[in-house]
Amino acid sequence: MASVSKSLIFFLLSTLSILPTHTHPLDPLTPTEFTQIQSIVHNSYPKSSHSIAFHYVGLEEPTKTAILSWLEGTATKTPPRQAFVIARIDQITHEIIADLSVRKIVSDRVYGGYGYPLLTFEEQGAANALPFKYTPFLESIRKRGLKVEEVLCTSFAIGWYGEKRRNKRVVRVLCNYLDGTVNLYMRPIEGITVTVDLEAMEILGFQDRSNVPVPKADGTDYRESLQKLPFGSPLKGISMHQSDGPSFTIDGHTIRWANWDFHLSFDARAGPVISLASIFDLQKQKFREVLYQGFLSEVFVPYMDLNEEWYYRVFFDAGEYGYGLCAVPLEPLRDCPENAVFMDAYVADHNGTPVNMPNIFCIFERYAGDVMWRHTEAAIPGKVIREVRPEVTLVVRMVSTVGNYDYVNDWEFKQSGSIKVTVGLTGLLEVRGSMYTHKDQIKEEVYGTLLAENTLGANHDHFFTYHLDLDVDGDANSFVRSQLLKTPVTDHRSPRRSYWRVVSETAKTESDARIKLGVAQEDLLVVNPNKRTNIGNFIGYRLIPGSFAAPLLSDDDYAQIRGAFTKYNLWITPYNKSEKWAGGLYVDQSRGDDTLARWSLRSREIENKDIVLWYTLGFHHVPYQEDFPVMTTLSGGFELRPANFFESNPVLKVKPPQPDNRSICSRA
Repeated sequence: MASVSKSLIFFLLSTLSILPTHTHPLDPLTPTEFTQIQSIVHNSYPKSSHSIAFHYVGLEEPTKTAILSWLEGTATKTPPRQAFVIARIDQITHEIIADLSVRKIVSDRVYGGYGYPLLTFEEQGAANALPFKYTPFLESIRKRGLKVEEVLCTSFAIGWYGEKRRNKRVVRVLCNYLDGTVNLYMRPIEGITVTVDLEAMEILGFQDRSNVPVPKADGTDYRESLQKLPFGSPLKGISMHQSDGPSFTIDGHTIRWANWDFHLSFDARAGPVISLASIFDLQKQKFREVLYQGFLSEVFVPYMDLNEEWYYRVFFDAGEYGYGLCAVPLEPLRDCPENAVFMDAYVADHNGTPVNMPNIFCIFERYAGDVMWRHTEAAIPGKVIREVRPEVTLVVRMVSTVGNYDYVNDWEFKQSGSIKVTVGLTGLLEVRGSMYTHKDQIKEEVYGTLLAENTLGANHDHFFTYHLDLDVDGDANSFVRSQLLKTPVTDHRSPRRSYWRVVSETAKTESDARIKLGVAQEDLLVVNPNKRTNIGNFIGYRLIPGSFAAPLLSDDDYAQIRGAFTKYNLWITPYNKSEKWAGGLYVDQSRGDDTLARWSLRSREIENKDIVLWYTLGFHHVPYQEDFPVMTTLSGGFELRPANFFESNPVLKVKPPQPDNRSICSRA
């Protein structure tokens, strides 16, 4: 074994799912710990006398101070291992902190505000089954000439539209039709709505208000086995192969690659959580902090159709359904390249029992022929100097399938110090059945695009709000907004008539740091005002926006009140351990009274403080026929890029990777 490298050992361990036994304070809960938590709660509330449902079980993270002390080796003891549980006990919401070392509940708070916790798969499944035992529903299906055994139903959160306090957890159940396809979302059964009380698990209301035809099954199936071969020859084989194994190591949930070191965890609500990301500075010969923690905080998806069965389709994918809970196994060689290493995740089900989620993450090095830096110098007589460095990056990927949409989530680390975050939208559109078979027949507002006969694709938005706790070389940071201003030349010092200059302003309070992108040309930086480069510049990191969109709903629209955190693309808040979820801790039927937009009204001081950057990337999605019957991936993202963080180009001395022994280069 002496000749086996450490990196190969960790590669083998991660491939075989055999992980080191020590626990990092930010590691996700293990199956054993989930079982312990279940037992702790049941011991306090025996199942024989209480109705208990587990809606969220996750790590109760130690304080930031405790984590940093542990990381620096100055802590006198390991931070306590605790879990945060949101449970419905006798139809009352409890916020429970369970200490795993002493095996007991150390905090139990009853929540009495507006809103309810995450929906569970088990209760949604039970609600979806109720219509098939309900005579009026069965009669409506038969009246349409449909086969009951080909009908599938799904649950929808109902939102809030100004109603006085509701005391019931309610969903609406809508149905689709198979019969010749697996693409149920392209065959909606319009007009039928079943309202279900989740805790009594009974039907509260039924409505059948139309008899719109169900769209045809023809042309909707997307399975490869049913597709005719396209014209021309198929693409020749392509691969990303590493004969010597990957260049990264996985030690539990800590990943080390090139000059990066970071921790990868999983949360049932957020999905991937990147923590303690630091980069090795070759000149300073030490690791330097960049990102204390980053994760997707909320996904806001409002639809624009105002019909009775549609107006409430305003989704909060993380807060209502659980973005992590909706993660799906990744398929080798399809979702991830052949050089990928896979990791599992675990969640608690409705009863608190641990559930294994296989192949939820894949980690791989990516090289697609991109260039990290290059230059060709031909001006020196008798010489041509050419230097090129290929761009090889490390990618952490997860896919979350929330109903009809599949979201491909990438965190990409670059040797240059950048962290690039990307989300790709694919899957199936949400469509409405219609009487129309041709666009020329449409004389009314249909809130979307006719995609096929009797099939309307609804206009909608996707807003992804990220929580980014940047600690740039320490946790005392400031936000600097540098506007690029067009400036006229009026003093005849140059033949030029204008130029642009940089005017920088440091935000003092939260209200100074709310930004709608696209209004001005600017650089957006988080800097450490206490540290400078050798020549005097404040060290920092830039936010380089990619896809961004502004909400087009009015501020008093109930959907926008709940999603007010999307009003600005960028917010800065002081670090607060309890402020994690942009849409609030309880989102189902919420009223927007516990959101990022509300917290920020306090206008707290943010200069030279431990601050959090919140960034919302977005898409206004007008459907097109190319999105039917399945949508090719539409991607967007943003980049966190060093800005005077290093003294000079940090990858000047990086050597290109050695050619793989399978590599074959050819000339056309």
